[in-house]
Amino acid sequence: MENKVTLTYQNGDQTIDFPILPGTLGPDVVDIRAFSKTGMFTFDPGFLATSSCESKITFIDGDLGQLYYRGYPIEQLAEHSDYLEVCYLLVFGELPTPAQKEEFDRTVMRHSMVHDQLTSFFKGFRRDAHPMAMMVGVVGALSAFYQDSLDINNPRHREVAIYRLISKIPTIAAMCYRYSKGLPFNYPKNALGYTENFMHMMFATPCEEYKPSPVLVQALDRIFTLHADHEQNASTSTVRLAGSSGANPFACIAAGIACLWGPSHGGANEAVLKMLDEIGHVDNVPAFMEGVKAKTHKLMGFGHRVYKNMDPRAAIMKKTCDDVLQELGLHNDPKFKLAMALEKIALEDQYFIDRKLYPNVDFYSGIVLTALGIPVSMFTVIFALARTVGWISHWNEMIADPGMKIGRPRQLYTGAQRRDYVEAAKRG
Repeated sequence: MENKVTLTYQNGDQTIDFPILPGTLGPDVVDIRAFSKTGMFTFDPGFLATSSCESKITFIDGDLGQLYYRGYPIEQLAEHSDYLEVCYLLVFGELPTPAQKEEFDRTVMRHSMVHDQLTSFFKGFRRDAHPMAMMVGVVGALSAFYQDSLDINNPRHREVAIYRLISKIPTIAAMCYRYSKGLPFNYPKNALGYTENFMHMMFATPCEEYKPSPVLVQALDRIFTLHADHEQNASTSTVRLAGSSGANPFACIAAGIACLWGPSHGGANEAVLKMLDEIGHVDNVPAFMEGVKAKTHKLMGFGHRVYKNMDPRAAIMKKTCDDVLQELGLHNDPKFKLAMALEKIALEDQYFIDRKLYPNVDFYSGIVLTALGIPVSMFTVIFALARTVGWISHWNEMIADPGMKIGRPRQLYTGAQRRDYVEAAKRG
């Protein structure tokens, strides 16, 4: 028997059937494409009950606290993989063989330099420009330099663009940081790993040899992995919508970066640090948490729109946070002691437990990034770097789908009805 939903409308005189489509995981969905026959639209602000596409890339179960990349639990990938292996998985759908991994790593690392003329773009920005403003502009401009990979209907062009974005985004991100600090740009080094190379481009100086701690490299690599994709969030949906028009991949990723810049999306870990600054001292934590209960203070970095249980990324990030603070001897640093006191109350107080206000990945990642010496203004840039592979994987999946259509949401119009123009002299 076919699973379906039947809609009765027009005073019960008419009915229409909608098939129910099963997923491999998660809830079934109702295919409402035939709803247009009624002459009406559905109304779903924020798309809270709307499946906008079919995808094989990432699965989230917010109630159970599950996050899978191509079927693999995030906990296993964070423990056993590195970021480039996760990139391969997201793009190609399977974990690579050793030979495939070696070839993928080599290709990515040998395309990390950007066109030298691209460096001139930075001279047009003020030194105090926000790094995300520079990211949007420079990434969007890549299409002017790499015109041999813009045919979105050519699978080889799409693959070349994918490699270029994964390779060059860290270089551009580091350039944004260096420019804002008045520092010379560092060229990438092919002999380094992906994350170590990014740290080199960020922090090395011509004055001395730079060699980051393996603990810190692993911590940042894990942040990249945990943020690589997160299903149909606002920025991923933006990339898909932009791509549905046939826009080139560099423009689509720039659109995703612009969306991520919003404080409700990519700025959450930045808000955590601001909150900690406002609390000021560990002695003020109990009073602040009482203010949260009284709804006079806002608790940032706890709870999640999707996860109604513990964010699976948060437990991984907590251990990473502990490792970094231990490595750098920062456990007694006032700000980090403050953060740990905040976490302790939230995990033990029944008020927060009942409301499932567990620390999320943003709470810990902001602390780790600060410990690594990355300024708050760069937090969202780091997020964009990590999420690029997720964006481009979704874009590629959509373009390869023969059933792709340009995105065109409808609306509930509540403006003025038809009216006739009145000459200016007769208005009043």
